[in-house]
Amino acid sequence: MNVKSIYAETNRGILLDVVVFLLSLILMRWLTKSFVNLARLASSGDTFAEFALGLFFLGMFVLPAAGAVLKRWHFHQRLARLPGHRAGANKRTSDPADNAAVGCFLHPAFYLAVSLCLAVTAVVILGTQVFGEDFHQNGAIFLPLIFGTLVLSILQTVAVYSYFEPPAKTPAREFWRDPRSALLGDACIYLNMIFYQVLWNVAVSSPFGRVTGFEDFAGRVFFLFFVALLVYFPPRIFYLAEDITRPTAWLTIFLANSPVILRVLLGIDLMRIF
Repeated sequence: MNVKSIYAETNRGILLDVVVFLLSLILMRWLTKSFVNLARLASSGDTFAEFALGLFFLGMFVLPAAGAVLKRWHFHQRLARLPGHRAGANKRTSDPADNAAVGCFLHPAFYLAVSLCLAVTAVVILGTQVFGEDFHQNGAIFLPLIFGTLVLSILQTVAVYSYFEPPAKTPAREFWRDPRSALLGDACIYLNMIFYQVLWNVAVSSPFGRVTGFEDFAGRVFFLFFVALLVYFPPRIFYLAEDITRPTAWLTIFLANSPVILRVLLGIDLMRIF
C-alpha cells in the first residue's frame, strides 16, 4: 500500500476509511454541531429545518441502493478478471462477494433493521410536511405509509444485496458500462458514509469519563461493537466485500473509528485536540 495505489479501484474502501478518519479530525465536530442545531430547529417547528432533516434521512435510505445499482456491473467485471475465476459461474466460495454475503458483519437482518429505522424516520418527518402534524392520527394515511415503508425497506435491502450477485446480462445502455457510473456510485457510497458518521458522532457526543472497572470497560466495548454493526459496516458493505480478508483494510477500519474508540473507552476527544 502506498499513496498512489490507494486511489486504485480495488482500494476504494481503504480510501473511504482514510477520508472518514480525516473528516473526524477536521470537520466532524462542525458537522455534528450543525446536525444537532438542525434537529433543534426542526423540533421547534421550523419548516425548512424539518424538510432538510427529512431529506437527510431520505438520502441515507436512497444512496446505498443507488450506489449498488451504479457499481454492480463494474464490480463483477472486476471479479471476472481475477485469476481463477470461472466464466459463467454465479457462485464461487472464494469470491469476495460470497464471503461478504454470508459474513456475520454483513447479515441482511442488520441492514434491514437500519433501513427500517431510516425509512420510518424519513416518513415521519416528511409526512408532517406533506399531510400535517396530526397525519399519524389518520389511519387512512398513516397505515399505508408505514406498510409502504416496510416494503421499500425490504426492496432496498434486496437491491443492496443483489450487488453481490452477477448481473444476468450486460447493460444495454452505455452509461451503465461507463467508468463514470462507477465513480458516481462511489460518490453515493461516500456521501452515505458521511451521513452515517454524523449520526454516530451524535450518538457518542456525550462526554465519557475514565473507565471505572472491567464491567464498565466491557460495556463500552459491547456498545462500540453493536453500534459499529449498525452504523459503520452497513454503509461500507460494498467495499468490505473485497476487503474482508485483507489485514490492511481492517487496519484502516480501526483507524477510521479510532477517534470514537478513544472517546468512548478513554475519554480522549481527538476532535478537540485538532
